[in-house]
Amino acid sequence: MTVSEIMAELAAMGSDGIKKILLKHGVKEPFFGVKVEHLKTIQKKIKKDYQLAKDLYATGNADAMYLAGLIADDEIMTTAELNTWVEQAVSNNISEYTVPWVTAGNPKGYELASQWINDPREHVAAAGWSALSNIVSFWDDNALDMEELKNLLKRVATDIETSKSRVRAAMNIFIISVGIYVHELTELAIATALQIGRVTVIKEGTACKTPDATEYINKAIAKSKGPVAKKKMVKC
Repeated sequence: MTVSEIMAELAAMGSDGIKKILLKHGVKEPFFGVKVEHLKTIQKKIKKDYQLAKDLYATGNADAMYLAGLIADDEIMTTAELNTWVEQAVSNNISEYTVPWVTAGNPKGYELASQWINDPREHVAAAGWSALSNIVSFWDDNALDMEELKNLLKRVATDIETSKSRVRAAMNIFIISVGIYVHELTELAIATALQIGRVTVIKEGTACKTPDATEYINKAIAKSKGPVAKKKMVKC
């Protein structure tokens, strides 16, 4: 499929109702309002296509950008390309899902995410923390730097209260991901969550609630009846 063919298909799949919902959740124009399930039908046809993913992302259309993440060849994306993607990820679904997914599948993902969390731009920093959340849930513990993760938990405890809204939400998810998927640090993640207390993120126009990290971690462990296995994939 070509970019033109896909864009025509996305336009036909668009829904004004879905678009209104997505606008409330921080998705920015231009986009058609395509359900993720419809994007996945296109993904199944294409599977993986490095160049097509880059071309779709470059359209700036949020639906096409989301699809680009689903079909991207994560491992061969260059650091320059991922840096370009994160800079252009102004929609919440792209900065907190698409870019972090692809980053987690890249060998340089941890290095990039660690840089992004220092960026003053809210969408870039949020992408960095979201990427780290995906990485700890996906990468084997042997590939993770435990001391650095401990330092990151300390940083969250220190900075979360004064961080911008989307960054604060992403930091909270990071605590949850470490607590669930890095068993060596579960107790520290819970202690960090208890130190911080309930995280509040104002999400105007939506019914979304910020999860309580301690409760979420404990429920996940109880449900699995033991240590939670790493994810086989992070894209959804």
